Amino acid sequence: MKIWISLDMEGVAGIVDWDQCRPDGGPRYAVGCELMLAEVNAAIEGAVAGGATEVLLNDSHGTMANLDPSRLAGGASYLAGRHKPLYMMQGLDETFDAAFFVGYHGSISGRPSTLSHTYNPEVFAAARLDGQEVGESGINALVAEHFRVPIAFVSGDTVTWEETSPYAPGAKHVVTKESVTRFAAWNLHPHESRRLIREQAEAAVRAVAAGEVGTPGVARPATLELDVQTADMAEVATWARGVERTGPRTVSISGEDLLAVFRSFVAVNYITRQAGGR
Repeated sequence: MKIWISLDMEGVAGIVDWDQCRPDGGPRYAVGCELMLAEVNAAIEGAVAGGATEVLLNDSHGTMANLDPSRLAGGASYLAGRHKPLYMMQGLDETFDAAFFVGYHGSISGRPSTLSHTYNPEVFAAARLDGQEVGESGINALVAEHFRVPIAFVSGDTVTWEETSPYAPGAKHVVTKESVTRFAAWNLHPHESRRLIREQAEAAVRAVAAGEVGTPGVARPATLELDVQTADMAEVATWARGVERTGPRTVSISGEDLLAVFRSFVAVNYITRQAGGR
């Protein structure tokens, strides 16, 4: 059984500040990376215990090179580095039996979630998939549905699970923290978070083997609407294939091909940064 894991950082137990998530955070970033590594290793160990024979980890946070590959559990392969064509979903294809979202976080437009954002907080103010507000997990579900791969395990705060659960029928999950504000959370002890992740990751693989986990169920054609921060960003976004401007600060991407919709979103994510002066 092949398991693909997308690993983010903001949903990891104990992480509540950007200094823990960015290389310029110094010692605090080093602590954040240790917490991140331990949770992904717990997910890998659980998956292997449940019957996984191959695990691919896609580092999906920041510059996407946050871990020491030699310390990964279970002989997992490590997909790292920036400018991936499928970004957080790079490496997933139809050969995988299940996808795991580890350390995920809530959307920029939802209720308070630790360090919440939707891909680029300098650009995106909200995202809606077929009218439903979504964060990164909902957008990423486009790729999972395209390849007919179920999202079988999710970890992050309560908001993360609430936003992901519509696209993860039958999935197992772990709530690592209860967000108080965007910069404060009641966290599980890291050892307890890891114990639960290991346990539920194992259960997730067994549930997939038993046929108990469904694919995201995104309908075709799908429409992804994006609210951006400025009208200039909306104009620049239309330079990407398949993107239409539907309001002063809103653009829309629609189509039967869910992977094409996602690819156009990734293009928007990259090129709109130019309109923000970056």
